[in-house]
Amino acid sequence: MYRKYPTPFISGCLVVQTAIRYYYNIVMEYIKSADHTRIFTITELTTAIKDLLEGSFGPLTLKGEISNYRPSSTGHLYFTLKDENAAISAVMFKNNIRSLAFTPKDGILVQATGRLSVYPQRGSYQIIIETMSIAGEGAILQMLEERKRRLAAEGLFNTERKKTLPPFPHTIGVITSPTGAALRDILQITRRRSRNISVVILPCAVQGEHAGKGIAEMLRTANKYDIADVLIVGRGGGSLEDLLPFSDESVVRAIAESNIPVVSAVGHEIDWALSDFAADIRAPTPSAAAELVTPLQEQLQDDIHGMADVLYRTIRSKIDAVRTQLKLFAPESLELRFRSIEQPRLLRFDSAKEELFSAMQQKIQQLHQRTENAKRDLQASNPKTILQRGYAVVTNAQTGCVIRSWQDVHTGSTITIQPATGIITGTVTAAISDNRENQT
Repeated sequence: MYRKYPTPFISGCLVVQTAIRYYYNIVMEYIKSADHTRIFTITELTTAIKDLLEGSFGPLTLKGEISNYRPSSTGHLYFTLKDENAAISAVMFKNNIRSLAFTPKDGILVQATGRLSVYPQRGSYQIIIETMSIAGEGAILQMLEERKRRLAAEGLFNTERKKTLPPFPHTIGVITSPTGAALRDILQITRRRSRNISVVILPCAVQGEHAGKGIAEMLRTANKYDIADVLIVGRGGGSLEDLLPFSDESVVRAIAESNIPVVSAVGHEIDWALSDFAADIRAPTPSAAAELVTPLQEQLQDDIHGMADVLYRTIRSKIDAVRTQLKLFAPESLELRFRSIEQPRLLRFDSAKEELFSAMQQKIQQLHQRTENAKRDLQASNPKTILQRGYAVVTNAQTGCVIRSWQDVHTGSTITIQPATGIITGTVTAAISDNRENQT
């Protein structure tokens, strides 16, 4: 009955909306041609549109910029694809996410292939994406990246510019929409955590073309009159376009120039704005910002009581230790300690004395033995001892030289013989060698 819609590459979503209007006209003609007395239910009408739309479109490819990206806890990805003139809701189920070669985020220009589907519960249509790849950066993201690089080059995001949050602020300034949920969350949390902290609301628009100027003006006002000890600048979640005021250059410069510490709390955990880089600290949500700047009163009281108990126990322990040490200085304790110190030393002294005596006796015995050995060696070397064994010393009577060889004398020479006792004089009658070869 109905022809299939062609499936070429579609840049943007305007063609899809045109097709919806086309098939809407077909449905209306169908209804007009039907029985006018019949009353259609919303379900019947939505079912007819679902059948027409899903039955007429095959797989198609869209090129658009991701916006309002929201991954769910079940693993599915929900976001919006848009171009300059139109937008379409999109969903990518977790079984198809494995094929992604990048992490989706707001501002990325993508090429997505999928099929159209009608969601009857909301009466809306969407595209169920099966594959998706990067086609480039969207215009907004490109603008933000360029602005981020330029402001970073000026040093507005440098770490040394960051200020420390006061641990116990008296007044918290909140720059946000006076009717937003973010303010209600901040007030609820600060009231719950501490009733002694005042909250000053600096109302301004947080969305729209002139919102950035209003936020910057409130920042300067807070600093001019020193309104608070710390400032929270932020809003609840939204698309990349909704959060643009917090990336406005005037807002970034006002945060960087602020003498009051600033907490940037824009959107949810996955959202970001240039105010996050200029602020002294970034909070993932406005509620988290309120918890960061507001000390928990009950926790502080518990901590103080706990510290007091620890201090009391520490002092009591030190006093008991001092008393125990003082007991050591009582006369009986001193005498006992002196004896305990003296006794080991006396034992060591006695032991050392015995070892010294033993060593000295051993040394004396060794020296005595060496003396006896030297005495025996000396006696053995004494010529008189040798002579007493029957030997004699023979000398030439004329020269007095000791005769050691038969060649030292000749026949007729006078010799002197000295035995152990007395002296004998004689004349040589013959001098004969041992081998008796030479004779004189």
